[in-house]
Amino acid sequence: MAISLSSLRKVKATEPPRIVLYGVQGIGKTSLGADFPAPVFIQIEEGTPGDLELTSFGRLKTFDEVMDAFGSLYAEDHEFKTVVVDTLDALEPLVWAKACQINGWKSIEDPGYGKGYVAAEDVWRDYVEAVNALRSKGMIVLQIAHCETVKHEPPGMEPYARYHIKLHKRAGALISQEADVVAFVNYDVNLKKVDTGFNKTKTHAEGGGLRLIHFEERPAFLAKNRYGMPAKMTLKRGQGYAEMAKYFPGAAPEEAPAIAAE
Repeated sequence: MAISLSSLRKVKATEPPRIVLYGVQGIGKTSLGADFPAPVFIQIEEGTPGDLELTSFGRLKTFDEVMDAFGSLYAEDHEFKTVVVDTLDALEPLVWAKACQINGWKSIEDPGYGKGYVAAEDVWRDYVEAVNALRSKGMIVLQIAHCETVKHEPPGMEPYARYHIKLHKRAGALISQEADVVAFVNYDVNLKKVDTGFNKTKTHAEGGGLRLIHFEERPAFLAKNRYGMPAKMTLKRGQGYAEMAKYFPGAAPEEAPAIAAE
């Protein structure tokens, strides 16, 4: 049937969010995942916080096992509302191993000139399709990752360091592009200059245990959201999901607070 103006309609976001949550080590990313509604964990890395009891398939050691877990959540009846991938950077070596298996390589570096990472991107796309399939079934997909500092070289500016998702740049770009929310979690840190005498100063960091979750990009880190979320909010144990969910599709208008100024 031909496309015409009569086929125009109004659309709005209705599906659950696909979220990437990354940040410094030990800040509580897995604990935040446990706050999401009815979560089931795709555990790929070792280590579970001692005060948490998680529902998971156990530690998955191959890409095929990860995809099988996604497949069971898609095909079988269950009460889970959130799937938590813990972590993306632990998944990446499994993606590389799958690309090597498909192409008969011993290492992702074997083909040279970055060709291995191009092939790995095709495997990542299979993962993204699985994420989107679960989302279409009504599940929130929360993807946890660690962070690293990378050299950022914006056009016409001096390069500087910034936090980024701890993935190869091709994979990081794909995962970030597909996500509805990329949230960066870090401690609140203030830099202060101290006079050391002889007209010299030194800078040191000060801060307590306050944790901030950022939803808008800044020079120091990657972040984004598609829901008009505030630039940042305080992350409190047991309250993280409730505060974020006010902005997700389906939230009642009166539940969404005014966006706080920075």
